[in-house]
Amino acid sequence: MTDTSSPIRVGIVGYGHLGQFLVDYIQKDGLAAGLSLAFVWNRNLEKLNDLVPKDLILTNLSEFTQKKADLIVEVCHPQIVKDFGVEFLSHANFLVGSPSALCSSQLDQELRNAAKKHGNTLYVPSGALWGGQDIQRLNDNGCLKALSIRMSKHPSCFRLAPGLLSDWSEDEGRRVLFHGSVADLCPIAPNNVNTMAAAAIAASTLGFQGVTGEIVSDTSLGEYHLVEIEVTGHNGFSVQTVRRNPAKLGAVTGSATYKSFWSSLLVCRGHGGRVYLC
Repeated sequence: MTDTSSPIRVGIVGYGHLGQFLVDYIQKDGLAAGLSLAFVWNRNLEKLNDLVPKDLILTNLSEFTQKKADLIVEVCHPQIVKDFGVEFLSHANFLVGSPSALCSSQLDQELRNAAKKHGNTLYVPSGALWGGQDIQRLNDNGCLKALSIRMSKHPSCFRLAPGLLSDWSEDEGRRVLFHGSVADLCPIAPNNVNTMAAAAIAASTLGFQGVTGEIVSDTSLGEYHLVEIEVTGHNGFSVQTVRRNPAKLGAVTGSATYKSFWSSLLVCRGHGGRVYLC
């Protein structure tokens, strides 16, 4: 169990835009929030030079145990979750920034088993998902019937499998790129559908296969990402939400999601051997 009298030691895995944001925030405001940096790892180590103190740079991710982190935060790629997720949970709480990796039922079960075995928590950030805990409560009460999510972005904001969006033009307008189960969508758009993955985890009775996802390329969306969610319960119950997340052209992650992720990080103080949406 983490000693609440001392700062929680946080390891950051990935130093893209979100990783940089978290590292900067912890360095500036971490102690006030009860956090300190244990290490920072990035595939391209040169990117860390002159930006991260040398004693905090982890050169070999497989040696993460030497840094004795209480919480490890992945913000780079689903492959890291696949390769290291179980090992991370064997030694620390784990905040998975690429929950699309959990579309693999085998990996999902392995992570859940590791969390239970070692008493550590697998945290899933809400990100751009609005109402995630409400979805989870509806799910846990046995009242969730269906869930669908549509994410619309300017085409420059997508990172997709080759060929899926290689021929877009500025005057194209709107195009539905995919409509189907989130389980089928995650492998072709792993960096774009973490919001949907978080929803599928919250709606565990439906799972990745039972949640419907749609991604839309829309050249009119130059200043924000659009996330539309429809929740259907029993006896005619339904909720629809629309979230406009400010974003620059080419940005995979909307600007409001950064602060949302920071808020999720502050929640990660140990909730036992389970999956926890934060």
